[in-house]
Amino acid sequence: MIVSLHVATGAVAGALAGSRVRALVVGPALHLAADVTPHHDFVTKRFEAWTGFAALGFVAATRGPFSAETVGAAAAAAPDLEHVLHVPRPRGRAMFPSHRVPFLHRTGGISARGQLLVAAALLALLATGVPPPRSRRASAGRAAS
Repeated sequence: MIVSLHVATGAVAGALAGSRVRALVVGPALHLAADVTPHHDFVTKRFEAWTGFAALGFVAATRGPFSAETVGAAAAAAPDLEHVLHVPRPRGRAMFPSHRVPFLHRTGGISARGQLLVAAALLALLATGVPPPRSRRASAGRAAS
């Protein structure tokens, strides 16, 4: 998947998880699940990287830099950092499983543009407060009781 979609789905997962620790744990698993889904990537890594950074900045600005949403977004996108940073590659292979094992990173299915549109829609929902952070849902539930 493209980085901005990893960011957006990680942010939604963080909102649903309700804690930074759970968001941190769920993020890489969500990245793996997204990579297994057949998809196309953008040809230009620079565009993909900047849209991912912009999406992460948007989540941090709208939900807070240390929120579960931002932690989930960062955790879900972090495995793709090995594509842009000079990280050790044991035996010349990528470190994250879906980047290292060919059948775990499938081509086809969802277009890169389609992924970008889905990411934008998810980020727009987050900006409007959907889903609300778990702490707000919990307090709203107690207030209604």
